Amino acid sequence: MAGGTFSGFARPAEPTPQEITEWALDPYSTAPEGRQWDLTLATDELVDTWLDLAGDATCPKRSFALHVLYIYAADAVRTKFRVHPRKHLDRLLEKASESRDQYVGLWAANTRALIRQPDLFDYHEWCNGGLVRRPRRLDPGPTRR
Repeated sequence: MAGGTFSGFARPAEPTPQEITEWALDPYSTAPEGRQWDLTLATDELVDTWLDLAGDATCPKRSFALHVLYIYAADAVRTKFRVHPRKHLDRLLEKASESRDQYVGLWAANTRALIRQPDLFDYHEWCNGGLVRRPRRLDPGPTRR
Protein backbone atom coordinates (compact mmCIF):
# COMPACT_ATOMS: atom_id res chain seq x y z
CA MET A 1 0.00 0.00 0.00
CA ALA A 2 1.33 3.41 -0.87
CA GLY A 3 0.81 6.45 1.33
CA GLY A 4 -0.74 9.66 0.13
CA THR A 5 -2.16 12.91 1.35
CA PHE A 6 -5.30 12.53 3.40
CA SER A 7 -7.89 15.24 2.74
CA GLY A 8 -10.17 14.59 5.73
CA PHE A 9 -13.25 12.69 6.84
CA ALA A 10 -16.67 13.68 5.53
CA ARG A 11 -18.16 12.36 8.80
CA PRO A 12 -15.48 11.51 11.39
CA ALA A 13 -17.92 9.49 13.52
CA GLU A 14 -18.78 7.31 10.50
CA PRO A 15 -15.74 7.09 8.25
CA THR A 16 -15.71 4.92 5.15
CA PRO A 17 -13.18 2.12 4.63
CA GLN A 18 -11.53 4.25 1.92
CA GLU A 19 -11.23 7.25 4.26
CA ILE A 20 -9.77 5.04 7.01
CA THR A 21 -7.22 3.60 4.58
CA GLU A 22 -6.20 7.03 3.26
CA TRP A 23 -5.94 8.40 6.83
CA ALA A 24 -3.92 5.41 8.06
CA LEU A 25 -1.45 5.52 5.18
CA ASP A 26 -0.76 9.25 5.51
CA PRO A 27 2.09 9.62 8.02
CA TYR A 28 1.07 13.22 8.78
CA SER A 29 -2.67 12.74 9.35
CA THR A 30 -4.00 12.99 12.89
CA ALA A 31 -7.08 11.59 14.56
CA PRO A 32 -10.16 13.81 14.67
CA GLU A 33 -10.72 15.88 17.78
CA GLY A 34 -12.83 14.28 20.44
CA ARG A 35 -12.47 11.57 22.96
CA GLN A 36 -12.57 7.85 22.32
CA TRP A 37 -12.69 8.02 18.54
CA ASP A 38 -11.04 4.58 18.57
CA LEU A 39 -14.05 3.04 20.29
CA THR A 40 -16.41 4.23 17.54
CA LEU A 41 -14.27 2.60 14.83
CA ALA A 42 -14.50 -1.01 15.97
CA THR A 43 -17.38 -1.81 13.62
CA ASP A 44 -18.33 -4.76 11.44
CA GLU A 45 -18.15 -2.43 8.41
CA LEU A 46 -14.54 -1.36 9.08
CA VAL A 47 -12.98 -4.42 10.69
CA ASP A 48 -11.61 -5.93 7.46
CA THR A 49 -9.93 -2.61 6.68
CA TRP A 50 -8.36 -2.55 10.15
CA LEU A 51 -7.10 -6.11 9.69
CA ASP A 52 -5.49 -5.20 6.36
CA LEU A 53 -3.85 -2.11 7.88
CA ALA A 54 -2.66 -3.99 10.99
CA GLY A 55 -0.92 -6.53 8.77
CA ASP A 56 0.84 -3.87 6.67
CA ALA A 57 4.30 -3.30 8.14
CA THR A 58 4.60 -0.04 6.16
CA CYS A 59 1.39 1.50 7.53
CA PRO A 60 2.12 4.51 9.77
CA LYS A 61 -1.05 3.82 11.81
CA ARG A 62 -0.48 0.09 12.09
CA SER A 63 -0.50 0.09 15.90
CA PHE A 64 -3.77 2.03 15.91
CA ALA A 65 -5.31 -0.52 13.52
CA LEU A 66 -4.22 -3.34 15.80
CA HIS A 67 -5.64 -1.45 18.79
CA VAL A 68 -9.04 -1.24 17.06
CA LEU A 69 -8.93 -5.00 16.36
CA TYR A 70 -8.41 -5.67 20.07
CA ILE A 71 -11.37 -3.43 20.91
CA TYR A 72 -13.53 -5.23 18.33
CA ALA A 73 -12.68 -8.69 19.67
CA ALA A 74 -13.19 -7.62 23.28
CA ASP A 75 -16.56 -6.05 22.49
CA ALA A 76 -17.69 -9.22 20.74
CA VAL A 77 -16.72 -11.54 23.58
CA ARG A 78 -17.75 -9.24 26.46
CA THR A 79 -21.26 -8.85 25.04
CA LYS A 80 -21.57 -12.58 24.31
CA PHE A 81 -21.57 -11.70 20.59
CA ARG A 82 -24.52 -9.32 20.73
CA VAL A 83 -22.49 -6.34 19.43
CA HIS A 84 -20.51 -8.30 16.83
CA PRO A 85 -21.89 -11.71 15.77
CA ARG A 86 -19.70 -14.74 16.41
CA LYS A 87 -19.71 -15.56 12.69
CA HIS A 88 -18.13 -12.14 11.95
CA LEU A 89 -15.36 -12.69 14.49
CA ASP A 90 -14.77 -16.27 13.30
CA ARG A 91 -14.50 -15.05 9.69
CA LEU A 92 -12.06 -12.34 10.76
CA LEU A 93 -9.96 -14.88 12.66
CA GLU A 94 -9.92 -17.09 9.57
CA LYS A 95 -8.75 -14.16 7.46
CA ALA A 96 -6.12 -13.30 10.10
CA SER A 97 -4.78 -16.86 9.94
CA GLU A 98 -3.80 -16.18 6.31
CA SER A 99 -1.61 -13.25 7.40
CA ARG A 100 2.11 -13.80 7.88
CA ASP A 101 2.28 -10.81 10.20
CA GLN A 102 3.38 -11.68 13.75
CA TYR A 103 1.22 -8.99 15.40
CA VAL A 104 -1.92 -10.06 13.54
CA GLY A 105 -1.10 -13.65 14.52
CA LEU A 106 -0.71 -12.63 18.14
CA TRP A 107 -4.03 -10.76 18.04
CA ALA A 108 -5.71 -13.87 16.62
CA ALA A 109 -4.17 -16.15 19.29
CA ASN A 110 -5.18 -13.77 22.07
CA THR A 111 -8.70 -13.44 20.66
CA ARG A 112 -9.10 -17.23 20.54
CA ALA A 113 -7.88 -17.42 24.14
CA LEU A 114 -10.42 -14.76 25.15
CA ILE A 115 -13.24 -16.66 23.44
CA ARG A 116 -12.26 -19.80 25.37
CA GLN A 117 -11.79 -17.93 28.64
CA PRO A 118 -13.68 -14.59 28.75
CA ASP A 119 -12.25 -13.74 32.17
CA LEU A 120 -8.95 -12.98 30.41
CA PHE A 121 -10.56 -9.66 29.55
CA ASP A 122 -8.88 -6.65 31.13
CA TYR A 123 -10.10 -3.24 29.95
CA HIS A 124 -6.65 -1.64 30.02
CA GLU A 125 -5.11 -4.45 27.97
CA TRP A 126 -7.87 -4.90 25.39
CA CYS A 127 -9.41 -1.42 25.07
CA ASN A 128 -6.68 1.01 26.15
CA GLY A 129 -3.92 -0.44 24.01
CA GLY A 130 -2.00 -2.46 26.60
CA LEU A 131 -1.64 -5.51 24.34
CA VAL A 132 -0.48 -3.28 21.48
CA ARG A 133 2.13 -1.40 23.53
CA ARG A 134 3.37 -4.59 25.20
CA PRO A 135 2.66 -7.42 22.73
CA ARG A 136 2.55 -10.85 24.29
CA ARG A 137 0.58 -14.07 24.11
CA LEU A 138 -2.01 -14.31 26.85
CA ASP A 139 -1.86 -17.54 28.80
CA PRO A 140 -5.38 -18.79 29.34
CA GLY A 141 -4.20 -21.31 31.92
CA PRO A 142 -6.17 -24.47 32.58
CA THR A 143 -9.70 -24.57 31.26
CA ARG A 144 -12.23 -24.22 34.03
CA ARG A 145 -15.12 -26.65 34.14
